[in-house]
Amino acid sequence: MLVNERLTSNKKKLVDGYSRHIHKLRVQLTDACNFRCFYCMPKDIRFLPKNDLLTPEEIFSICSILNDFGIDEIRITGGEPTLRTEFNEIISRLSELPLSKLGLTTNGFFLTTKLRLLKEKNCQHLNISMDSLQKDKFNRITRSHYFPEVYSSILNARESGFRVKVNVVLCRGVNDDEIDHFIEFSARENLEVRFLELMKIGPAYEMNPEFFISAAEVIGKIKNNYQLQKIKVSDDSTSFNYLTDNGARIGFIASESQPFCGSCSRLRLSATGKLRACLMSEAGIDLKNRKPEDYQELINSVMALKPPGRINHIEQPMNQIGG
Repeated sequence: MLVNERLTSNKKKLVDGYSRHIHKLRVQLTDACNFRCFYCMPKDIRFLPKNDLLTPEEIFSICSILNDFGIDEIRITGGEPTLRTEFNEIISRLSELPLSKLGLTTNGFFLTTKLRLLKEKNCQHLNISMDSLQKDKFNRITRSHYFPEVYSSILNARESGFRVKVNVVLCRGVNDDEIDHFIEFSARENLEVRFLELMKIGPAYEMNPEFFISAAEVIGKIKNNYQLQKIKVSDDSTSFNYLTDNGARIGFIASESQPFCGSCSRLRLSATGKLRACLMSEAGIDLKNRKPEDYQELINSVMALKPPGRINHIEQPMNQIGG
């Protein structure tokens, strides 16, 4: 059951039936991407027609109403969100909302061209994917040739004062030999690096037994060469973080081996307008063309869909869900 607790005269607090405070929203702008990471999507995937996507006005309207209901953090995702023709307009509109945090998850290819806008609109929190520090390996993983663009965008964002997190999906036998290299990279460039477990999502479900490596195993490897000091994070953080003795800041998102469902604080808005309760479930309710007065009942229904614990896997590819 959803509990609506008033925060102020015009704000509410969303609490689900398991006493989890839901206040974060992932907003997917598109399912399209100019990379083809082997664990994320098949090579021949077809993307949604543009006419199926929410318009900038619809995105703002839905997010504005959800903000009134207690959503105070928004992260923009894709596919690759910067591919949206109206990306600048969408960011500009969302920045008008009274949010405590506005962030972006991106593959970094177009990021440098967007940094000025993001700075002006106070979108300061950037998660950038880079699964290898080696050009050839990066290109094989992403099925692209864009390593220089991604690498430079990370450094440009850091130099411009953004809070940058570099996301690394670790795959056994593919890039797990670069763990120490990423730690040295973090220390050298003063960037946070987060190691992600390969999740059982889309194509990665069947390949999980071959490529999966747990956060615990990675930490064991790291302790052979570095000392780790735990860093305090918020109760609903998706990562647990450490400071190494060489000054690196590293985190782990252990979604498979150490799921954090018990403290989940997120809902997800798809590019077509479906409000989803969980990353691992396609269940949700379409908010497109809904009247504001209907939202209380609609949100109640979505909150009731939030599972108490981990769902084993989902066949839908990650790019269709939103990172």
